[in-house]
Formats: sequence, structure tokens, C-alpha cells
Amino acid sequence: MKRQSESDRAAPARCHRQPYCLPSGELNAIVHHMENCIFSLDTAFHALADSTRRAVISRLMKGPAPVKELAEPFDMGLPAFLKHLRVLEESGLIATEKSGRVRTCRIRPKHLSEAETWLSEQRALWQAGADRLATYVENQMTEDDDE
Repeated sequence: MKRQSESDRAAPARCHRQPYCLPSGELNAIVHHMENCIFSLDTAFHALADSTRRAVISRLMKGPAPVKELAEPFDMGLPAFLKHLRVLEESGLIATEKSGRVRTCRIRPKHLSEAETWLSEQRALWQAGADRLATYVENQMTEDDDE
């Protein structure tokens, strides 16, 4: 039996069907990154699904605010309102800082912009489909008029 040299054993294994495969460590990193992107979109949309949380985001777009000020417009107890803030914070849409007895919230636009980017992509796809449909209908109408 032929003995493998050190360089033969160190070479990464290649897939049989594909000309080149990523080493498993790189593939795991890519898959993990993709899962994080999907998770952040899911949590961002979950957080934005509630009108109270959307109102908090709208208020925080103007600048940071203490929890007490954010809670004032809503007809709910502070513990219920804090649950909304926790959902927003866990989604990465806001961050909170405590200074003394005052907890201040601020917007974290990264996940919000990821959601906006995804929505823009979807809007572009739907708009392109609607444009193709409009063109098709117009062509059908002109063909009917010609006959």
C-alpha cells in the first residue's frame, strides 16, 4: 500500500460532484451568518407587529427618551409596557441604558435598516411583476382593438 505524504493528508477534501467545496469551517461560518440574518429579520418583524412597539420606535426616531416618558401615552401599566420594551430590545431595535434611577431608551437603526432593505427588495419584485402584468394587459387590449 502506498503511504500518504504529509502534504497529501493536509489537503482539503473536495466534493465529488462539484469542482470546489469550501472547507467545513468556512461553510459553517457562512451558514451561521445566514441564520443570524434571518433571525434578526424575524425578530425585527415580530417586534414591529405590535402597534405599541411601532409607536415607541416612532417616538425614539426623534431621539432618546426615558422609559417613563415613553410609557405616558399608553393606557397600560408599567410592567406591561416594560414587556414591550424587552421585545424591542431583544430584537435589537432599541438599546437601554440605566443612569441612576432613570432608564433611557435609544433607537438602534441597524436591524431597522435590515428590515427596510428586505421590504424594499420585496417591493421592487412586486412592482416589476405588476409592471409586466400591465404591459401584458395593454398588449392584449391593443391586439383586441386591431382585430
